[in-house]
Amino acid sequence: MLLHLQIRNLAVVRSLAVDFQPGMTAITGETGAGKSIALDALGLCLGDRADSAMIRADAELAEVIASFAVAPQSAAGQWLMAQEFSSADSDDDQCVLRRVITREGRSKAWINGYPVTVTQMRELAPLVVNIHGQHEHQLLTRSDHQLSLLDQYASHPQLLDQVSRDYQQWYQLRKQQKLLEQQQADRQARTQLLSYQLHELQEFALQADEFEQLEQQHRRLSNSAALREDASFALNALYEGEHNNAFGLVQSAIHRLEQQLANDSALEPMVRLLHEAGVQLQEAASELRHYHDEVELDDEQLLHTEQRLSQAIKLARKHQLEPQQLPQLQQQLEQQLAQLQQQTQQAEDSEQQVKTAAQQYRLSAEKLSVSRASAARSLSERISQAMQQLNMPHGQFSIEVGHQPQAPASKLGTDQLQFLVTTNPGQPLQALNKVASGGELSRISLAIQVITASQMTTPTLLFDEVDVGVSGATAATVGKLLRQLGQSCQVICVTHLPQVAAKAHHQLRVDKTTDGEHTETVMVELEHQQRVIELARLLGGDHVTAASTANAEELLAAG
Repeated sequence: MLLHLQIRNLAVVRSLAVDFQPGMTAITGETGAGKSIALDALGLCLGDRADSAMIRADAELAEVIASFAVAPQSAAGQWLMAQEFSSADSDDDQCVLRRVITREGRSKAWINGYPVTVTQMRELAPLVVNIHGQHEHQLLTRSDHQLSLLDQYASHPQLLDQVSRDYQQWYQLRKQQKLLEQQQADRQARTQLLSYQLHELQEFALQADEFEQLEQQHRRLSNSAALREDASFALNALYEGEHNNAFGLVQSAIHRLEQQLANDSALEPMVRLLHEAGVQLQEAASELRHYHDEVELDDEQLLHTEQRLSQAIKLARKHQLEPQQLPQLQQQLEQQLAQLQQQTQQAEDSEQQVKTAAQQYRLSAEKLSVSRASAARSLSERISQAMQQLNMPHGQFSIEVGHQPQAPASKLGTDQLQFLVTTNPGQPLQALNKVASGGELSRISLAIQVITASQMTTPTLLFDEVDVGVSGATAATVGKLLRQLGQSCQVICVTHLPQVAAKAHHQLRVDKTTDGEHTETVMVELEHQQRVIELARLLGGDHVTAASTANAEELLAAG
């Protein structure tokens, strides 16, 4: 709950520090005194938009500090720990929000001393405070606001989250399906082209390194006659020639040198090398003889090789690459075609996935609708009772939840909501905006706000003059409802009605003072006798009489 609020240099406030208590607190004061200044200041600590015009005229910056008691196990406590602004080991269960606005229009924010963004303040805000404004009845005829009120009362966030998640899943799948459908024509054309190109490459089936082998084979076949002739010449020159072949000459040299070994042993290494050379010449001759016999003059094989080389070059030119890259191109095209086929399969599977997601969404939306219908019956009955207490004795309220299984989908479900009301006997239930007057609409709105607020887990509820248009016995009933609400949570109510203020457990008065040059707003907590005087002023105006004082005493005693 809200423990303390400190304001410095905001609007007409120079310096203000207020402590707040559990239960119901009423804030009263003359018109124009600035009764809503505390709510405006608190709004800054909750992430409202800051403006340098809010700074007091004779100051350079404005500062607001709000302190809350936050239980570690509460939603706010869990959020603070998740953001590392507090720890489970800490003995301090307070949360301090601070906001500073400079004359240059800059704004800075802190939570428990840690610098934060305004977005983070806004995330924390609904976990600590819920504010109900005086113009909320104007929203009551809007269908989206009606739906929000019912969901707030029904308190089924899990169902809402499930419907939202299922909707997003369905939406994303439908988006993907539409994209795949739009790409279908391009995919088909691309598949057809790739299939043709791939068929041509697969039919030719050039293997890795085959083109280099073909080039080598072509050179050998086209020069086979010269290769045979030169091999024969070399064979004769080295070994088989009748006169002066190399092998014979080496043997003659060995024979003559061996005869001289007895005269000079230094010739022995040369003789040994010549023997080795003779062996090498014999081996070379043997290889040449084998090579000569293997070389064939095969015109048919040469023609086949030339045709394959020519086709490889033609295909390579067609795809604008080197012939050696054709096998790699074939592999790339195979991968691309496989991807296209996979996308085609995805498109076929997508239809079933969309159907499954739609069924899941419709099922979740139906569960949400059942919960809304149940909450609508309970809320309708409670609002009808509250209307009758608020000087509409024949008032009846009904919430119709229209659920169409095939209605257009949204992240909030498929329900069509309608608030129906009748305030006079014999009149049928009709749409709220067609039947209720402005005053009746204000009272109905107040009843809904009080009832839905009772379902909330937010520890502090602020009501900013929500009792506008209410008076007399109805005002006393409003005060009674707010006081009952204050039994379960902290209620802070800005009011101009003495009947409402008298029901509060605590009362604060806002005064505006001036010295002719400067104006200042202050807020003070009232003791019993001060409350009597303030209530008397609210009853009779600035001129407090014995009768208004006695009436105030009675109101306070009844409260």
